[in-house]
Amino acid sequence: MRMQSVIRAIYPAQCVACDAQTESEFGLCGACWRETRFIGGVICDRCGTPLPGDTPDEMLQCDDCMKVARPWDHGRAALVYTGVGRRLVLGLKHGDRTDLARPAAHWMARVVRPLVQADSVLVPVPLHWTRRVRRRYNQAALLALALGRVLEVPTCADALLRPKKTKPLEGHSRDARFAALSGAITNNPKRAGAIAGKSVLLVDDVMTSGATLAAATEAAMQAGARNVSIVTLARVAKDA
Repeated sequence: MRMQSVIRAIYPAQCVACDAQTESEFGLCGACWRETRFIGGVICDRCGTPLPGDTPDEMLQCDDCMKVARPWDHGRAALVYTGVGRRLVLGLKHGDRTDLARPAAHWMARVVRPLVQADSVLVPVPLHWTRRVRRRYNQAALLALALGRVLEVPTCADALLRPKKTKPLEGHSRDARFAALSGAITNNPKRAGAIAGKSVLLVDDVMTSGATLAAATEAAMQAGARNVSIVTLARVAKDA
């Protein structure tokens, strides 16, 4: 404890979003907390996006999920992909901010815990090997491993593979995203036992159209998953 006090005196705890001093490690300062849109209340049961209303226990779907077939059962997201939330996702994804996986896991656990079942296993959305080498890590795998520790749920980081290299999908239409992801994700035959007969919770950093998560869900179902739900750190929302 004395050593921790000395270290804290030399290196005060800082906000993970802006470096302002905070009372505890891996947290947000008051200003960033107020600017971060945490998702709660009424949500879409399929993707986790916030919805208007005052009956949070009602199972509703957003316009996107009513128009586009979702192969998974339920979906949850911790943040709206805007402002500080967007900055955190981009920092984790492109800025070598691997430390963000720790607080993100606690935020994600808050929304996904009700979906955890006795046979649940966490599975991250995979990256193509060339992108993983360039980035040096898969941000979805970091989130899944950290979330597994918080929830005390097993994680299989390589249950799915991405043998097909796709171009970055930012700015593409929904149809273009789904076309690009067709056949891009498969199950790993060496890890089939980790998925078969299990309740799979797919983990990713952000959901936009849902094309990547749909491809990953289909691969998990082909591997024998009993059911599949999704959880993301952030969700792109139309009103963001």
